[in-house]
Amino acid sequence: MIRSMTAFGRGESARSDMQLVVEMRSLNNRYRDVIVKLPRSLQFLEEDIRNSLAGVVQRGRVEVAVQSIANGEERPGRLELNEPVVKAYLAVFDRLSEEFGMPRDIRMDRFCLLNDVIVRKPEELDETGIRTCASEAMEQAVAAFEAMRTREGVAIEADFDIRLDLLSQYAEQVAESAPQVAELYRRRLKDHIGKILGESELDEGRLAQEVALFAERADITEELVRLRSHLEQFRIYLGSAEAVGRRLDFLLQEMHREINTLSAKASDSGISRLVVEMKSELEKIREQVQNVE
Repeated sequence: MIRSMTAFGRGESARSDMQLVVEMRSLNNRYRDVIVKLPRSLQFLEEDIRNSLAGVVQRGRVEVAVQSIANGEERPGRLELNEPVVKAYLAVFDRLSEEFGMPRDIRMDRFCLLNDVIVRKPEELDETGIRTCASEAMEQAVAAFEAMRTREGVAIEADFDIRLDLLSQYAEQVAESAPQVAELYRRRLKDHIGKILGESELDEGRLAQEVALFAERADITEELVRLRSHLEQFRIYLGSAEAVGRRLDFLLQEMHREINTLSAKASDSGISRLVVEMKSELEKIREQVQNVE
């Protein structure tokens, strides 16, 4: 069953101190392009997220955004004395006292207000717990994402079935009309020559030879056989579990080529009208194929 390239999925998982929300959305793209957006503190999750999508997305631009939400009050972390900065400040105070005679009275409360004397060290993250939380949220997001791609794929496949049936019907109508083309050509050619020759006798042998040459040039049997084969192969691909978007696009190019060739060879107004309808259906299928993985 085919799957759409456009979809959205969301998942979330919580720990005692944190909630992770994962949202993933995809857009059409000829190739596989995964973009991961993470808070700076969670950058270590990027490789895990990419690995989790390795067997899920074959084609398309996928954006995965992870949001971290703190549960309850944010923990202050550890307060530490920045010893190199403290020593630098004291050295400056000593110089001010020795060289400029300034009193060296240092109040502890004011000293601690100086820039960078006391720094806060963020609490170390529990990477193992966060990875577990992220994995749970990703599983939910991927499941919702895949369900949406499958639903849209079913709708696209239903549309394909309608248009493939129409193409098959048009191909059969062309096949029915093809044998009449040579006979119509023979009549037109005979009438045209008759007007030119007037009362003179028509060479039936030469006429038959010209009609035979035209019939050979106008024979579209091979094009119809290949077109039917492409239509059958298209349906086979629709039942594949693999990503088939590129193959379907290639088949459409081949079908378009066969239809153009049979139109040029047949030189018949009735067949030309059928060709216009066939090209119209092919274009509608092509637009939908752009959404198929």
